[in-house]
Amino acid sequence: MTMSVYVIAQLTITDRTAYQRYQSRFMGVMSRFRGRVLAADEKPQVVEGAWDREKVVLLWFPDEPAFREWEQSPDYQEIAKDRHAGSNAVVLLAQGIAPPPKT
Repeated sequence: MTMSVYVIAQLTITDRTAYQRYQSRFMGVMSRFRGRVLAADEKPQVVEGAWDREKVVLLWFPDEPAFREWEQSPDYQEIAKDRHAGSNAVVLLAQGIAPPPKT
């Protein structure tokens, strides 16, 4: 059975204008692929430890090839220029351990 993957992005926004351009086009690109945005929070609560970022984003994809298709697509690469210009990010890809719940 193929397991889902989760993308965890931890960001510090360095240029709000560039990042907002990225953000305004993100869902239009994402909607053409098989992923979902599960969370996007500019004020997450730190429950334990120290955290030096200001935003967290959690994405879900049904499998790694679906993630790679989105991430490497020309449409995403075009808007990602503004994300790179407007933020400093740590992006993690984590393998799911169980299929996602039915919605």
